[in-house]
Amino acid sequence: MEKLIFKKLYVEIFKSFLIILFTLSTLIWLLQAVNYLDIVSEDGHGLGVYFQYTSLNLPKIISKTYLLSYFLALCYVLSKYEETNQLLVFWTFGINKIVFLNKLLKISFLFFIFSFILYFLISPYAQNKARFLIKNSNLDFFTSLIKSKSFIDTVEGLTFFVDNKINGQIQKIILKDITNQNKVQIIMAKKGEIIEDTDLKSLVLFNGKIINSDTNKKLSIIDFKQTAIDLKKYQTKTTTTEKIQELSSLKILKCALILANVILTKNDQIVCNKKIKIEYFKELYKRIFLPLVVFIITPITAFIILRSSQELSYKLYKYLFFSIGIFLIVISEISLNIISESLVINLMILCCYPLLFIIINLLFRKYNKINI
Repeated sequence: MEKLIFKKLYVEIFKSFLIILFTLSTLIWLLQAVNYLDIVSEDGHGLGVYFQYTSLNLPKIISKTYLLSYFLALCYVLSKYEETNQLLVFWTFGINKIVFLNKLLKISFLFFIFSFILYFLISPYAQNKARFLIKNSNLDFFTSLIKSKSFIDTVEGLTFFVDNKINGQIQKIILKDITNQNKVQIIMAKKGEIIEDTDLKSLVLFNGKIINSDTNKKLSIIDFKQTAIDLKKYQTKTTTTEKIQELSSLKILKCALILANVILTKNDQIVCNKKIKIEYFKELYKRIFLPLVVFIITPITAFIILRSSQELSYKLYKYLFFSIGIFLIVISEISLNIISESLVINLMILCCYPLLFIIINLLFRKYNKINI
């Protein structure tokens, strides 16, 4: 019977967790998806790239809401069980509150494993894929970048001005191409149009001039009746450089060890940026140690079961520990900014996790004896 009632409790926690996680993550994802529309409207990427990019950012959002979702789910289920007298079933079958807490800690270990995999593997991999997608995508929506009577410099190495744009046709266009470092090319044309199909994406210009200028400031002018510019050779100015959040966890771990003067095998050819030494430590802390907060907020939430919902101070008591849990989650995120190059300071921060866990569990046992 004990297994059955705990199984029901675990299922309730998992269901509530998934609902809260899905709701919070979806809301944040939708808000961010609106902001990401810039990669279409301003950077010229296609809708396919946009949807893939926003989808690949979902694991990052889930990792941000994971701890809060777990805490809220645990609070909701324990409060519900207390207020509907379902906890009496556990006490009736001789399960004391210390055993109940130990059972919660066991299930919290599974949540820790899931969060560790999410922080350490899934989120960095998805962010790296998103950056790779942007880096290797073409200007699918070049037409959307063209605006009348304005200079456009969104495209890397290309600045252009269009006097007017009517039904896909552009009039009086000026382009400055500096993709070749040894030559600057200025193109002026009376009109033009963009040709787009599966194999070709080009800007066709009519009746104009091409002015070439090299490093020796020599000019050459060529008149043309029609010329075509291949748009696939241009990229947008969307940031394509890999950020530290997108690096694999193993690479960050190696860099952290190298920069901490830990000797690695001589065959390691990994390149680490000494200027961002602290960022390696911070990212490593976030991916490995933040998931441990699960073990701290579990006993904090379990304090709810030490008071009966029939007591007048129950609501105040419940809100107190709810506030403490939220506070600890916020502090755990803020602690990221305390990580430094000092090994002593970093070890002190890491020691806070087992210390807090021990203190909270001892307090739980103490107050449990008082309430017996």
